[in-house]
Amino acid sequence: MEETGTYDYIVVGAGSAGCVLANRLTADPGVSVLLLEAGGSDRHPYIQAPAGFTRTINHPRFNWCFHTEPSPNVNGRAIGFPRGKALGGSSSINGHLYVRGQTADYDTWAQMGNRGWSFAEVEPYFERAEGTSGDPEAAGGHLHISELPDRHPLCEAYLEAARSFGLRTGHDYNGPEQEGVTYYRRTIRNGRRWSAADAYLHPIRNRQNLRIEKNVLVDRINLDGSCATGVSYHRGGKRFTATAGRECILSAGTIGAPHLLQVSGIGPGPLLQQIGVDVRHQLAGVGEGFQDHYAARVACRVKNIRTLNERAHGLRLAGEIARWFLTGKGLLAFSPAHAAGFVKSEDHLDLPDLQLVFTPASYTEGVIGKLQSFPGMTAGFWQMRPESKGHVRARSPDIAEAPVIQPNYLAEERDRAAVLAGIRWCRRFVRSAPFKPYFDTETLPGADVTSDDEVLDYVRQYGATVYHAIGSCRMGPDALAVVDERLRVRGLERLRVIDASVMPTMPSANTNAATLMIAEKAADMLREDARRA
Repeated sequence: MEETGTYDYIVVGAGSAGCVLANRLTADPGVSVLLLEAGGSDRHPYIQAPAGFTRTINHPRFNWCFHTEPSPNVNGRAIGFPRGKALGGSSSINGHLYVRGQTADYDTWAQMGNRGWSFAEVEPYFERAEGTSGDPEAAGGHLHISELPDRHPLCEAYLEAARSFGLRTGHDYNGPEQEGVTYYRRTIRNGRRWSAADAYLHPIRNRQNLRIEKNVLVDRINLDGSCATGVSYHRGGKRFTATAGRECILSAGTIGAPHLLQVSGIGPGPLLQQIGVDVRHQLAGVGEGFQDHYAARVACRVKNIRTLNERAHGLRLAGEIARWFLTGKGLLAFSPAHAAGFVKSEDHLDLPDLQLVFTPASYTEGVIGKLQSFPGMTAGFWQMRPESKGHVRARSPDIAEAPVIQPNYLAEERDRAAVLAGIRWCRRFVRSAPFKPYFDTETLPGADVTSDDEVLDYVRQYGATVYHAIGSCRMGPDALAVVDERLRVRGLERLRVIDASVMPTMPSANTNAATLMIAEKAADMLREDARRA
């Protein structure tokens, strides 16, 4: 085994959180960082073109291509579960939508015993990531968040329908009140994806105190008693070890972080013994409490108007590809969702619990991928705060073997009631008066799917993840929490988890914004703790 050196910090994973940490920690020239990434370069048209999302979602070069375990709640299906594998991680393959969530989400984190995580305390870190805080440190590589440049008439009809329902429109959903319908804000710059790697890593990758290693597979956190000393990893058929002078940081994501902990002997004792891993540190909550958003869609054929579908085939597609390469505009510059909505599944709720997506396009069988050849539109949704919880569990001591991923979608009655309401909302929109000149037929679920049982069966058969995995290394003060409020792994020294896996509850949002916020806040924590040491 070859020793590659000693670094102040070793960061495992160059996804959203890892890119932030690499940037913020190496801003001090006296601090050295080793950043380890299992994937390769993000410099590929499939990643750079916003619409390339439909290619990377199943591409093994850029994606771990996991699958969930079958579940009776989704008709026994094993559902594809994308996770990014490249510089930028999942921010290099996601749908670009930038959504903070509700202020109550973060106040709830604080009320659960996580001091320092109320909305008032995390808002400055959202602003730092966005470059809106006036903080000069933010200039070191912040996000570019853009408005949708071209507004399709079907999207305008969607907003008009919302106004007819009494919903407000055109507001800032990242402001104090989320409820309403408007256009999504996107992490896209000049028609090209603007990932965490673009925002944070590429501008500083030549810093002398930063070493980036790609295409490496970290398979062990090395411990000396209760202290993390470094990591071991494979690259090109050789095995290496690196030493952390200060701390090891896991930013491997909601699947990767608990998996690496478990194969390193940190996790639930019975599970580790069952798979043949020596128990180094008993921690029952590692991999438990996993949650994800589960989406379903209503797709329609339309008339009297052109949609994105017709631009995605034959010579028109060739022209769109050329247009994007030359100008950064056109079909390839669009994010998968155009219009946003945040509504209540039941009138008595205090806050919205359904997030809506609308696009002037439709996909074969309603699954993101190939656009249909005829004009179409899609209204979709997911329940923002699901109650169903699952787990992530290693199958063996081999980190290269994909873990068990079981979200337990729709296991709770409340979640099933919410998805029924979501379908009703989508149908209400597409059948409203503003769509009357355009609506032709409903292709999914179809006009013959009417009863609650029929609709629920459709959702079970055609619903899918929207890639918002959280909670498998949950932050909290209780016995099943994996990290404390400073993201330190409980019972161990010099080891933290900093990524979406630490979220104690699901934010009412796409999760990338919150992940960046967590990493921005964690970078300050690391520097504060280093000064105190």
